[in-house]
Amino acid sequence: MTAQAHESPAFAALRTLFAQRIAILDGAMGTMIQRHHLTEADFRGERFRAHPHDLKGNNDLLSLTRPDIIGEIHRQYFAAGADMVETNTFNSTSISQSDYHLESIVPELNRAAAAVARRAAQQAEAATPGRRCFVAGAVGPLSRTLSMSPDVNRPDYRAVTWDQVVAAYAEQVRALLDGGVDTLLVETIFDTLNAKAALFAIQSVFDERGGARVPVMVSVTITDVAGRTLSGQTIAAFYHSIAHAQPFSVGINCALGGKAMRPYVEELAAIADCFVSCYPNAGLPNAFGGYDETPADMAAVLGEFAESGFVNLVGGCCGSTPDHIAAIAAAVGKFPPRVPPVRPAALRLSGLEPLIVS
Repeated sequence: MTAQAHESPAFAALRTLFAQRIAILDGAMGTMIQRHHLTEADFRGERFRAHPHDLKGNNDLLSLTRPDIIGEIHRQYFAAGADMVETNTFNSTSISQSDYHLESIVPELNRAAAAVARRAAQQAEAATPGRRCFVAGAVGPLSRTLSMSPDVNRPDYRAVTWDQVVAAYAEQVRALLDGGVDTLLVETIFDTLNAKAALFAIQSVFDERGGARVPVMVSVTITDVAGRTLSGQTIAAFYHSIAHAQPFSVGINCALGGKAMRPYVEELAAIADCFVSCYPNAGLPNAFGGYDETPADMAAVLGEFAESGFVNLVGGCCGSTPDHIAAIAAAVGKFPPRVPPVRPAALRLSGLEPLIVS
């Protein structure tokens, strides 16, 4: 059987969308949840009323205890013009949920989040016949890292092993696929080794299931204006590190506002032979932990990226709202999508920086 025959139906639909126009991703989930001023009781619901650990702040749990809120957030983003929303599963792995002593519910958590997002997508499609709405399974970076020690006095120490990270990601991916997501989005990557473990886990799950695939999207976060990830890689070195996985798209999100991301998005757009995404924060955090960029501010920045031919998918990260997404959609809609370049054959390696042997 050919690789094409193993691809999910979403592959063809997403390829068509990305070739026709710049696609729109949703904005921040956490920012919208904060607007509801939820209490510990909201997070617990009746099911977890007697749970022995504090649960407030575990936003992913709301897919089970307050699915009405999560579903409404998804609906608002679709109404704002998003083509794709992310599941509320940024921390839905056994490693991250261990902070709340909820490792046992991880499969259910992912399936529930996928179902909530799918219902919202179906409702948006029903409201506008002929519209196609997509659900991306959000795969976050974990609360533990393979590349860095949490103890400054023990630089050799790691709080987690490769096998543990792969197992945690594989469990999440299986449940997201069971829940019916259209694509997987490995996002907010600050440690490339964690990301490589996630990509390895995804491919392993595809193999378990007879080779059936959904599109795999990858998004890294540049942590400062030096243009490197937290684990030290430049954007080109990062792309060389994950290109073997043949991602459907690669991009940059979080950490910086769009203006500070520009040189790195431009560099990535020049070298990536897949689609390119960008969903920045609404500026840098202010002194109160909030974000100051208005919808017009974000739209102007991402509109310029679109005009420059840098992007195929845009959206928002921390601080962004449906109003931001609506403005961004209007700003980029007048420009054609980026056309991925054909890379000449070469040996491309990476450490902290790229090495090309041509």
